[in-house]
Amino acid sequence: MNIDQPLIDGEIPAGERRSPSRKYPWAIVVVIVLFVIIPFISWYGTWFGRPLSDAKMEEYLNDRDKPRNVQHALAQIGNRIIDGDEAVKRFYPAVISASQHEQAEVRMTAAWAMGQDNAYQDFHPALLSLLQDPIAGVRHNAALALVRFGDTSGRPEIVAMLEPATLRAESSGTVELIIKEEGAPVAAGAPLARITHPDGSKVEVRAAEAGRIDSISAADGKSVEIGDELMTLSPSPDQVWEALRALYLVGRPDDIPHVQRYTRPSATMPDRVRQQAASTVDAIRGGTGKTP
Repeated sequence: MNIDQPLIDGEIPAGERRSPSRKYPWAIVVVIVLFVIIPFISWYGTWFGRPLSDAKMEEYLNDRDKPRNVQHALAQIGNRIIDGDEAVKRFYPAVISASQHEQAEVRMTAAWAMGQDNAYQDFHPALLSLLQDPIAGVRHNAALALVRFGDTSGRPEIVAMLEPATLRAESSGTVELIIKEEGAPVAAGAPLARITHPDGSKVEVRAAEAGRIDSISAADGKSVEIGDELMTLSPSPDQVWEALRALYLVGRPDDIPHVQRYTRPSATMPDRVRQQAASTVDAIRGGTGKTP
């Protein structure tokens, strides 16, 4: 090119032109991997619907380092029971063992799985034991499962599933609210508040079950003592639905006031809950709500 030849505005010398379609193709690949493939692999690896071979089931049930793997195996066992897979019975002793796991989420899943086979009588005493569990969600799942065994022992826990849960401080110190908005939905296990003790130790307050923040009593940044009320959590629609279905079978007249308030339209509850509540009240009053 003649250095004396003037350039037209915006023109790039021919020797410096590059095809835009070939510029940094690896950057696009990196973006795809980071934002699409890796999250998918992570999700798929923790998705309880992912089928497990019997060998992998055995491995997961005995995994002491990853409680979610135990949960995954228990969820698969429950689903296989529902599908009528007789071969899954070989894992029943492991399910009973998992009902005593140190992680509450594992015990909750074990209680649900045991409720899927009411013909296996060894599950019955294991479920009765879980009615004494310190975690409400475990007791609730056990109570629902016991209904399938024709056992009404868990009826008080089923009624409690319809009531707001009060979360209290497990330590004295300064409270930091993680969720500050009343009416906000929360997932099971979600952190709701953090309490910092004067010695610097911290205790997290988590939701035992899915629900919605009904009211907040503690002020952010203020001191609390052990046992002080922090907030109340209203039950989720799914929890209310399951409790109402169970009380249709085992409910008593004393339970009607707890059920009846769900017969009214609510912005936070779907219409199917209202309809089930009305059916449950009718069943209790008509005497059809009884142990199957």
